[in-house]
Amino acid sequence: MQKYLLAGAIALVPLAAVADPLPSWNVGDAKTRIVTFVESVVDPAADTYVDPGDRIAVFDNDGTLWAEQPVYFQFIFALDRLKEMAAADPAILTTDLLKAAAAGDMEAVAAAGTEGILEIVGVTHAGISTDDFKAEVRAWLDTARHPATGMAYDRMIYQPMLELLSYLRDEGFRTFIVSGGGIDFIRVFSQEAYNIPPEQVVGSSGNARYEVVDGTPTVLKEEGIFFLDDKAGKPVAIETRFGKRPILAAGNSDGDFEMLEWTTAGEGPRFGLVVHHTDAQREFAYDRDSAVGKLSRGLDEAEARGWLLVDMKNDWATIWPGGR
Repeated sequence: MQKYLLAGAIALVPLAAVADPLPSWNVGDAKTRIVTFVESVVDPAADTYVDPGDRIAVFDNDGTLWAEQPVYFQFIFALDRLKEMAAADPAILTTDLLKAAAAGDMEAVAAAGTEGILEIVGVTHAGISTDDFKAEVRAWLDTARHPATGMAYDRMIYQPMLELLSYLRDEGFRTFIVSGGGIDFIRVFSQEAYNIPPEQVVGSSGNARYEVVDGTPTVLKEEGIFFLDDKAGKPVAIETRFGKRPILAAGNSDGDFEMLEWTTAGEGPRFGLVVHHTDAQREFAYDRDSAVGKLSRGLDEAEARGWLLVDMKNDWATIWPGGR
């Protein structure tokens, strides 16, 4: 809904003309396209008007709302937890990969690929209740620091994207996270970091079981993947969770391609946004050759598909909260 301020005693002036909803976005095509789209779907007099119930916006997390280099932050958590677990009980290191990971041999971990990551995550995320797991994540976020920036991981969130989330909500959108990261992990910080409640987080999930432990009803995490919310899994998860197609999707890698493709293929006004990491000074610069957050197909097809390719270096005046 368009908001207005009283100007003097005779006129109503659109609030957007007075207060910039995206102050950390540089003036240019990217900012203009976002504002133009939002204004077009909230104006009741426009043919492009979208009912508030259908104003759904979905956002990837890693590399879209917070940073993801040198590796996904959840994986850093898993490695730190593995080292703690091994110190308490070395018998958990049952494979060469786990031994290498506990010793900090990142070359061996990288060589193991996705299967190796899943093995490490499986060991460190299983055999614990969901409540205890979330407490472990919260404690880690409170103390762990990024090796390059020295920042807390949940402060390495993108100020321009925080503004976009807030702007959309102010205009009647519901904002959701749809991430390949673990749902239990993200739900720990989503409310505080993004003002997105845990129930509006969709992510990958592991196997789990219900059990009464010492008289307490408990959900216990187990090894193995129940659902991988990545690539083609994202549209499936959205359809299952919401029962309707979003009108806006934002991502940063080819893992988000299908989510963007499916969202923008719907009828009526649609918006696809791809964050392109181009700022090696303030953040990181990577795309086609990156093992984390690879962006190749999306880079090639964004223009033809009408998606906004956000150039982080040129389109964002600041990267982190606090004007940095």
